Amino acid sequence: MTPEGAPEVAVPAAETLETVAPEAAVPPPAPEAAATEEQAPEAPAAEQAAAPDAETPPDAGSAGPASPVPAPAVPSPASIAPTAGAVSDPSTWGRVDEDGTVYVRTSEGERAVGSWQAGEPVAGLAHYARRFDDLATEVTLLEARLKAHTGNPSEIKGKAQALAESIPTAAAVGDLEGLAARARAMVGTADSAAAESRAEKAAARAAQVARKEALAVEAEQIAAESTSWKAAGDRLKAIVEEWKTIRGIDRKTDEALWTRFAAARDAFGRRRGAHFAQLDTQRGEARAAKQELIKEAQRLAASTDWGPTSAAMRSLMDRWKAVPRIGRDGDDDLWKQFRAAQDVFFAARADSDKARTSEETANQKLKEELLAEAERLDPSKDLRGAQNALRKIQERYDAVGHVPRGAMRQLEDRMQAVEEKVRGAADAGRPRVAAENPMVTSMRAAVTKAEEQLAKAEAAGDQRRIDEAQTNLATRREWLAEAEKSARR
Repeated sequence: MTPEGAPEVAVPAAETLETVAPEAAVPPPAPEAAATEEQAPEAPAAEQAAAPDAETPPDAGSAGPASPVPAPAVPSPASIAPTAGAVSDPSTWGRVDEDGTVYVRTSEGERAVGSWQAGEPVAGLAHYARRFDDLATEVTLLEARLKAHTGNPSEIKGKAQALAESIPTAAAVGDLEGLAARARAMVGTADSAAAESRAEKAAARAAQVARKEALAVEAEQIAAESTSWKAAGDRLKAIVEEWKTIRGIDRKTDEALWTRFAAARDAFGRRRGAHFAQLDTQRGEARAAKQELIKEAQRLAASTDWGPTSAAMRSLMDRWKAVPRIGRDGDDDLWKQFRAAQDVFFAARADSDKARTSEETANQKLKEELLAEAERLDPSKDLRGAQNALRKIQERYDAVGHVPRGAMRQLEDRMQAVEEKVRGAADAGRPRVAAENPMVTSMRAAVTKAEEQLAKAEAAGDQRRIDEAQTNLATRREWLAEAEKSARR
């Protein structure tokens, strides 16, 4: 006998969830299944293909497979709240009668959706309201995916159509008509959403193509113009790395762009290789030229012909400066050899100059002694003896070698003063005659002086000076003859 107030037959809950219209009941979808049922559509084969890597250098890797642009995250069921009408008050949309039958209210009246025999009527109503919530969650997920363009619009449309047909007869309590209307609305907007999705994908693909196009153009500009070899090479490597991150391009376009980039990179490599090959050739020629200059400097290093060899060494230095550099290490080694050869010559010349200076100083002292001896002559007492002595002193004076340049004028002036003193004494001893023409006098003095210069040259044995003195004397005599003729007229 059953307790008072209890149902006459106790039926397990699992067997009494649906006893009315079981054919209309819709099993509630699990939230996990709803969240994973819609999978992102597979990308076209052209978009999944890898970028061509046949031309990619081993160190750069391939350009990477082209894949669709990552889709936004799909909302999870937990993040989507059911409609307010479905959860706020289930009694608004249904009831449980005395015998446990559960009804849902529609615009056409009440419809029995099941039977609840396991507890309080409120619990049964809540149970069927949760079924409605599951359906609402599924609809909301489809709406979110359609709006975010994260799924295949055709598949979403099919699922929405199925929901729109099944929701009105579902074994659930809630606004089934409103929920079915939402599903039908998705069916109507799926096509436009598909068009929007295609437009977005096309825009994203165009943006990725534009990025690779810009990189290809930059590489082509580098290949055609850049001479900053290291910086340009580093930039091309960076472009390869950036290229790998750009995805979502169809295989044909990707291959065409990669071909352009690879061609530009190869052209830059050839131009850089040609530049350094030419540089190596120039350096080889410069090395050979500098080695030849070193040999010339080494041949001249032992010369004692100081003047011409000094000029030749200066010429070698000018030629050295005109030869291009061959690199710090090579230039330093060659310069040391070249400079060492020049140092040998200039050191020897410096020693010679030092010895010559010492010799010239000694010659100056000797000439000063001869001048002092000449200055002690007294032509007023013995004119003939003074003349003879002065001639001998002059011969010894002229035989002395070079003196320092700074002392030369002073010594010559002192000798000239002695000569004028002796000549003046000779002129004073001649009988006075009538004053002759000043021009004749001047010419006669010039002839006398020319004769004395010839005598000095002959005494010194310097043939060059002898020739010059003879020519000068002949000219002076001609001028004297002309002057005497003019005076006699």
